[in-house]
Amino acid sequence: MKLSSADVADYLRQHPEFFDEYAQTLAEIYVPHPHGGRAIPISERQIVTLREKNRALENKLREFIKFGEENDVISEKMHRLAIALLAFSGLENLVHGLKYNLHEDFAVPHIALRLWDMKSTAAGLPELATTSADARSIAASLTQPYCGDHVTDEIKAWFGEAATGLASFAMIPLAVGQPIGLLVLASEEAQRFYPQMGTLYLQRLGDLASAAFARHGVKG
Repeated sequence: MKLSSADVADYLRQHPEFFDEYAQTLAEIYVPHPHGGRAIPISERQIVTLREKNRALENKLREFIKFGEENDVISEKMHRLAIALLAFSGLENLVHGLKYNLHEDFAVPHIALRLWDMKSTAAGLPELATTSADARSIAASLTQPYCGDHVTDEIKAWFGEAATGLASFAMIPLAVGQPIGLLVLASEEAQRFYPQMGTLYLQRLGDLASAAFARHGVKG
């Protein structure tokens, strides 16, 4: 009866004593090198496999360290933003300060903001311009930030002349019990705000901005 490779593998798993009984035979068996070329002993093949596994683990560890360092950097920026938002006085200063910080510290190229139901009536502040029911409905429907390549024509128009070149957006709802606004980040790079990206820090940004704007009054 001809044994299949699976039969041999199953036998060896069930009879580990085979490797003790036939240690010399195993030392005499040569197998193909995993990367081609000469044949090598089984023992050397095992070493190659272990090295590759170790290399994969080292790469994964470096990847984790890199992510950790990147998260530390973002966390530090979020901390600076929180302190800055606490320091601004007046709604107009807060709006300009938020945008400046996002431009300079987070390198966000384009930012649009609309607020509604605010007690403050900062004269001429475009962020307090009338917003349609559709835009308000979008803000109310978002349970978390949206990232992708689509926003309504109205929201895109908030970016003025830069709108035609924008390829990706992050829409962040602002709320204090009820929706009070919508913060939209945009970029000409399609992969800056993509659908599968994590939104934890965008959510935290929304929470910080919402709390800061609430300090300047929300209509009851």
